[in-house]
Amino acid sequence: MPSTDPTTMRSVLGHFPSGVTIVTGIVDGEPAGFTCQSFSSLSLDPPLVLILPGRNSSSWPKIESTGRFCVNVLAEDQGELSTQFAKSGTDKFAGVEWTPAAVSGSPVLAGATAWIDCTLHASHDGGDHLIVVGAVQALETAELPPLVFHRGAYARTNAAL
Repeated sequence: MPSTDPTTMRSVLGHFPSGVTIVTGIVDGEPAGFTCQSFSSLSLDPPLVLILPGRNSSSWPKIESTGRFCVNVLAEDQGELSTQFAKSGTDKFAGVEWTPAAVSGSPVLAGATAWIDCTLHASHDGGDHLIVVGAVQALETAELPPLVFHRGAYARTNAAL
């Protein structure tokens, strides 16, 4: 039987490319956010999406407490922004342009290829992550190529939009 230790699992599952998002919210009047590569569409009727924040996230519990968040799908030129929001204990919004989402007021990041404004629908245990279901309230796209994460590094797609 193959090994299922965390290092092997990370290596094997890293062969599945994913998009990169930054989940944002407004907490006590201030913007908050974190990089989240675990994101997926869940349902069209009703419109639902999934995010999977790590249990050790310091940003998600603050955003969760508001019951609102925005998923910003990063464009291919936003790798540095992804790295900036992945760090703890820094001013993640330093130099970042954003506008408030129509429904939640959560930050919509300038240059993102798409954004999905959500209210918290449900949260479930997922081992070392949480399985968070967002009810989609509004969404929009800028039709830019996405940032992709594959085998531990950012990658670009060759797909035409």
